[in-house]
Amino acid sequence: MAIQLSGLSPKKGSQTGKKRLGRGLASRGTTSGRGQKGQKSRAGSSGMQRLGMRKLMFATPKLRGFKSNRPVAEIVNLETLEKRFEAGDVITPKTLKKLGVISTKRHGAKILGEGEVTKAFTVKGCAVSKSAAEKILAAGGEVIA
Repeated sequence: MAIQLSGLSPKKGSQTGKKRLGRGLASRGTTSGRGQKGQKSRAGSSGMQRLGMRKLMFATPKLRGFKSNRPVAEIVNLETLEKRFEAGDVITPKTLKKLGVISTKRHGAKILGEGEVTKAFTVKGCAVSKSAAEKILAAGGEVIA
């Protein structure tokens, strides 16, 4: 006789059956073998424990504050422009993105007056602080809004 998959069974005593707990008052007392109160005494609690709800609750960080949807221009200092650009270059958000100074040109760029400028640039299409504009104009460059 050939061995077939349907004829196989586990060794006697290797597997124990699940404890079948009743839900009514008559079966094994009022609490039905589940103890008194608490998460483990409620119906459907086995799934919660399997997920490790406690661990999940404390592992995930609490979200605080909010994230604004208002676009904010990326900040670029004059010292960066001094290093990356030559005299007479036109600085736009597109050229800043191309050189990797800003990550995206979607929100534009704002040039701040940190550092000194010796080269004459033309800044076009960028927001410029008052101190940065003064330094660019003093070096012989121009700012076009």
